[in-house]
Amino acid sequence: MPKIVYSTNPDFKDDDIEQKTVPTKQNLRIWIEKRPGNKTVSIIRGFVGTNIEIQNLSKKIKKRCGVGGSVKANEIIIQTKDRQNVVKFLKELGYSAKLSGG
Repeated sequence: MPKIVYSTNPDFKDDDIEQKTVPTKQNLRIWIEKRPGNKTVSIIRGFVGTNIEIQNLSKKIKKRCGVGGSVKANEIIIQTKDRQNVVKFLKELGYSAKLSGG
């Protein structure tokens, strides 16, 4: 199926157009994991959205917690044991977030 480039129909809606992700419809889970070197990280799973949106969310969380981290395989990895602070901040942003795992 060809991609629509232009339409003269003012009521045209393309289902393939990416819409901005709504935080209230996200169901995020925060896991804790031990890494080599006795490092502990919090991993946020379940984010649905574009790569730019997940990068921006990761940046906000890292800045708020004052720690480092990265985004890999649609998961946000935060270098902190303090999952409560991450959950609190995500809820302030309007996301549905819960602790999971150990």
